[in-house]
Amino acid sequence: MSNYKCPKCGNISYETDTVAMTGGGLSKIFDVQNKKFTTVTCTKCKYTEFFKAETSMLENIFDFFTD
Repeated sequence: MSNYKCPKCGNISYETDTVAMTGGGLSKIFDVQNKKFTTVTCTKCKYTEFFKAETSMLENIFDFFTD
């Protein structure tokens, strides 16, 4: 993302991270983190954008047994 420019303040410096969240239904009941997102955060104003990432069935099963 060398062309990144914050849509709020125009800053060109950013940080990335990954976040996992539960969905609805049974995944919420069993606290299975089956939704994964990559985040891009402006280092100046902290505006954050989320981009959906793929999760594998193996990651979901591992998450279920480690909670």
